[in-house]
Amino acid sequence: MAGKSNAARQERDKKAQTGPAGLPAALSAPKLDRLIHERLRLGILSALSVNQTLTFNELKKLLDTTDGNLSVHARKLEEAAYLSCTKTFEGRVPKTEYRLTPSGRKALERYLDHMEALIQAMRDR
Repeated sequence: MAGKSNAARQERDKKAQTGPAGLPAALSAPKLDRLIHERLRLGILSALSVNQTLTFNELKKLLDTTDGNLSVHARKLEEAAYLSCTKTFEGRVPKTEYRLTPSGRKALERYLDHMEALIQAMRDR
C-alpha cells in the first residue's frame, strides 16, 4: 500500500514541476518581453545589436517596411529606453540614427536566452 502512495506522490510532484506540454514549469508560462516579441521590433533590435548605428532609411530598407510602421515601432523601443534616437541634418536633409542602449542589449539578451531555453526544452522532450 505504501508503494502506491509513494508512486502517486512522485507522479504528483513530477506534474507540479512541469507545465503544459511537459515543459519545465519555469518555461511553461513564458515571460517573454512582449515589446521585443513583435516581429519588426525584434528585427530592429537584432539589426542594431550587430551594427553600432543604423539610420532610419537603412533600417527601413533592411527590414522591408514602411516609414510609418518603422516609426511607430522604433518609437515604442525608444520609449522603453531600448534604443536611442539622434536626429541631425546633412545640409537640409534630416537624418535619424538609432543606437541600441545598454538596457536594450540586456533586454534582447534576456529574450534570446529565454527563447533558447524554450528550444532546448523542446529538444530534450
